[in-house]
Amino acid sequence: MNIFRLAGDMTHLASVLVLLLKIHTIKSCAGISLKTQELYALVFVTRYLDIVTDFISLYNTVMKLIFLGSSISIVWYIRRHKIVRRSYDKDQDTFRHYFLVLPCLVLAILINHKFTFKEIMWTFSLYLEAVAILPQLVLLQRTRNIDNLTGQYVFLLGAYRAFYVLNWIYRHYTEPHYVHWITWIAGIVQTMLYADFFYYYFQSWKNNVKLQLPA
Repeated sequence: MNIFRLAGDMTHLASVLVLLLKIHTIKSCAGISLKTQELYALVFVTRYLDIVTDFISLYNTVMKLIFLGSSISIVWYIRRHKIVRRSYDKDQDTFRHYFLVLPCLVLAILINHKFTFKEIMWTFSLYLEAVAILPQLVLLQRTRNIDNLTGQYVFLLGAYRAFYVLNWIYRHYTEPHYVHWITWIAGIVQTMLYADFFYYYFQSWKNNVKLQLPA
């Protein structure tokens, strides 16, 4: 554990709390992509298959349970909650997210650290997480009406992965033989997808204007 890893975990946790705050208090999921939330639920389900077989630490287990439980509950709220689901913009959230799943699975089968079911699923979760934000970014570009909580959620989600990239760099220079190319490349791709959003987010913050993405 180092400061960059901890900062990454805390910003990731903060992003989840911000989204849950929006859903619970405002009873709205306006501007939130169900497609992205379903992809994240799949990411965590396939990544944390070891939760019942391998114990690393209490911190590790608690964080896994939080991300698993929150991702599944968010999908349930958007799909099933009688009030929240009314605010879901199905007509705008049309990204065909299932087209992302199969290529990521095939890539995980072909390129992995070890050809076992658990390892392939873990690698698949890395590839899928790298592109899971795409439906959300496309939805924000289409609606262009981004409320503060939605903007903060996406920003914190991007910041979490950026901190993890710094964590990998730090560990590479402080730990002997620390090399994880699959994790690094997937994480860098994921962070790069946020570059455009980060630019407009900081521009809106600097100029004190409402966040809008170009169509």
